[in-house]
Amino acid sequence: MKLNLPNKLSILRLILIPFFVAVFYWNFPGHFIVAAGIFAIAAFTDFLDGHIARKYNLVTDLGKFLDSTADKVLVLSALVLMVDTRVFPYMYGGICAIVVIAREILISCLRMVAAAKGYVMAADKLGKTKTILQDISIFILIIYEGFEGIWGEHTLRVIYYAGLIIFALSIIMAIVSAVHYFYINSHALDESKAVSKVGHKEETDGEKKLESEAVE
Repeated sequence: MKLNLPNKLSILRLILIPFFVAVFYWNFPGHFIVAAGIFAIAAFTDFLDGHIARKYNLVTDLGKFLDSTADKVLVLSALVLMVDTRVFPYMYGGICAIVVIAREILISCLRMVAAAKGYVMAADKLGKTKTILQDISIFILIIYEGFEGIWGEHTLRVIYYAGLIIFALSIIMAIVSAVHYFYINSHALDESKAVSKVGHKEETDGEKKLESEAVE
């Protein structure tokens, strides 16, 4: 199977995840800084593969699967690591983890129901905004861990609370985008609009456009 560049970038993101986890836990001098660097590179490939796929019309079904999977595994891995090492305050991290995981499960289930009925899920820019906020906040919080005891206490406090605030905003966006996602794709849950599996109707121009803009 021949892979295009966006798909290769998504696979690279998946490959970087175990290295990120290993370096995060491997207690050597500066390991949090290295882990933050690996996370930043992985997160940047998310932006890059989507940009290249749209610009050069390289959007594929495999790319949609790889990109979405890599995004979720990267963010959820980082979230679990930070809850485990208590980077988040007591209860804050657990509640955030529950919201993020529940949101991803609900959206994934909606996608499966829509696919079974022959629908293509519409793109949701709010979801991308949520991912960007998550990536930024996670990077900031890992950097905070890396420079704890090196930078001044006031500077570190500002960095830490900035990371927490941005992550809180990402949680709000996660909830808002989930509600919006269900709203704009509510037709997928309408039993009266199920697409017959015997003979699918020919795609209209609007449906083709929707598919090309579907979430990757």
